[in-house]
Amino acid sequence: MTTVTAPGHADLPRLISLMTGDEKHSAAAESTLDVLWVLYDRVLDVTPENFRDPGRDRFLLSKGHGPMAYYAVLTAKGFIDEAELATWSDAVSRLGYHPDRRRIPGVEISSGSLGHGLPIAFGTALGLRARGLTAKVVTLVGDAELDEGSNHEAIVVAAREGLENLTTVVIDNQSSTRGWPGGIARRFAAEGWETRTVSGRDHAALYDAFTAAHPGRPLAVVAVVEPKG
Repeated sequence: MTTVTAPGHADLPRLISLMTGDEKHSAAAESTLDVLWVLYDRVLDVTPENFRDPGRDRFLLSKGHGPMAYYAVLTAKGFIDEAELATWSDAVSRLGYHPDRRRIPGVEISSGSLGHGLPIAFGTALGLRARGLTAKVVTLVGDAELDEGSNHEAIVVAAREGLENLTTVVIDNQSSTRGWPGGIARRFAAEGWETRTVSGRDHAALYDAFTAAHPGRPLAVVAVVEPKG
């Protein structure tokens, strides 16, 4: 009898290597890899089996350009068949350079046009609360993406609504042209969010940041990622 072992964190680089044709976005993808793994492996209650359950947790990838790491994690967790990864640069592949929620199992929103993930996550969290559901809503954004005005509006209103089921993860890889005086976390804290700044490659620190209580407030986790090499 042959035992098939599901891919783990160590398999993610191999899975990513199966996808070629968009190398210019490889750094953007790689910077999200550890955050995505911790969320799907240890934090979020979302699986291929419960994906249509209204009570499932939601993950919304706003940083949708270069989704190779996202596809690799979805593959490791059973949403996508590994054999499909090699089709990613084909014109007919459903694994587009930007994720498409209508075509890819496990994808909550179509993304890549920046600035939409956090506002959609805010509306999703608000809607779940109105329905009496306690599911978590997590969105992942880039540091430069926060320049989009729609994000600023969502940051303000989410805190005023006390949406503790909402978490925003900011990948801080120092790609913002203008920077953030006082740090990214300060922007969220000023509006009333609980904030935590950790290494974006430290799995234990990420897990602790995502799971510590923050009653009555949304959570912003700033994941600092130094470029490799």
